[in-house]
Order: sequence, then C-alpha cells, then structure tokens
Amino acid sequence: MPFNQHYTYLIIDLACISVPLIASFYRPRPFFKEWRYYFPANLIVSLLFIIWDIIFTDAGIWGFNPDYLTGIYIFNLPLEEVLFFISIPYACVFTWFAISYLIKRNPITVFQKYLSLFFIVLLLTFGIVHINKWYTSITFLITAVILLFFLWKGADLSYVYLSYIFVLPFFFMSNGILTGSIIESPIVWYNHQENMNLRIGTIPAEDSIYGFLLVLLNIELYQFFKLKWTNKKKATE
Repeated sequence: MPFNQHYTYLIIDLACISVPLIASFYRPRPFFKEWRYYFPANLIVSLLFIIWDIIFTDAGIWGFNPDYLTGIYIFNLPLEEVLFFISIPYACVFTWFAISYLIKRNPITVFQKYLSLFFIVLLLTFGIVHINKWYTSITFLITAVILLFFLWKGADLSYVYLSYIFVLPFFFMSNGILTGSIIESPIVWYNHQENMNLRIGTIPAEDSIYGFLLVLLNIELYQFFKLKWTNKKKATE
C-alpha cells in the first residue's frame, strides 16, 4: 500500500510523543503521575502559542503545505500544527524529567546564571537589530524578557539547558523534515522577509529559540503548579 503523504505531519507528531509516552509508565520514575501538574501547564502554554501561531499564519509570516496535511483545520491552523504544541512539549518535558532523575550532578549548574545572562544580552541585541523582522524580533525579545524574569526570580534553569541540549538532535531531525530537508518541499514554509534568513540546514535559526521558549515555559509552569498544589496539600493535612 503506497504511503499517503497527507499524513506526513501527523506521523511526525505521533513519532515525537510515542516513545516518551510509553516511557512515562517506567516504574522507578513514572511521569504519568505528574500529569495532573503537567497538563494544565501545557494547556496554558499551548493556548498562548496557538494564538501566536494563528496571528503569524494570518499575517503570512509562515504557512503550511496542504500536500502533507490531513486537511482538518482549527481556525487557520492545520490539526497537526495544534498537535505539535502537545507532542513536542511532552517529549521535551519528559526528557527534562528523566535527566533530572538520572543526572545528579549537572555540570551546567555552576554557571547557569551566566549562561542565562549571556542569552539575554544576545537575544536582546539580535531582537533589536532585527526589530523590523517580526519572527526574529518577537521571538528573541520575548525569550529574553522571560529569561530575565527567571534570572530575577533566582530560578535554576540548569536542567532546562541540559535537557534542551539532549533534545536538540531530535529537534533538528523533526524540524528538518518539517522545513523540507528530506522531502520534496517543506511542510512549514517561512516568509524570509520576517526572519534573518539564517538557517541550520533547512531550519530557520529562530526556530531553535522558539522551541526553547516553548519548552522553558512548559517546564517552569509545570513546576509552579506542582509546588503550589503540593504546598496546598501539606497545608490541609
């Protein structure tokens, strides 16, 4: 039976979440027990990114190739794009969850504040220099402000950075397919007038920051809910 390319994006979504979802039931460290904290966080972050996505798609900053889609849309977004904000964060947060358990001594811990400061300065600089490019400026400036907030709060982002390093190869693999690295044409196309047109293979450089912001917010909001509800439970005991 020939492969139906209209399922390409959907298959990418399912491939990204399948292994982490199965591994979530690993007995020594079951992530499924964290779902009550994680999914509310993911819902909030996903809604924010979906609104962002709807606006940028409507503005023609990026768009989608119908040849690789099932044809089901939510507003102007294909169903697969909406599922992207569920599957990718889940895989990344699970990776963070596993790494924080498996790696007790994180080499990034000692300089994570300086790393955040470096990224803040770098992102602010590029965001301001490219202020006329919507994808670059908005992605970089928002990420810089969020990192500045966490730096001010004294949050330890060392495991966020470490886990993101671990998922980068999979990011390049999945996002590479989405941007047309091994298929005839890209599933997701970009208006180069709205980004730096600096690419990692076929992937716009901005995607790596956009992905980091997506992962960062999911992890930190998940931890916020867990801490809040754990403290609330202790207070009622």
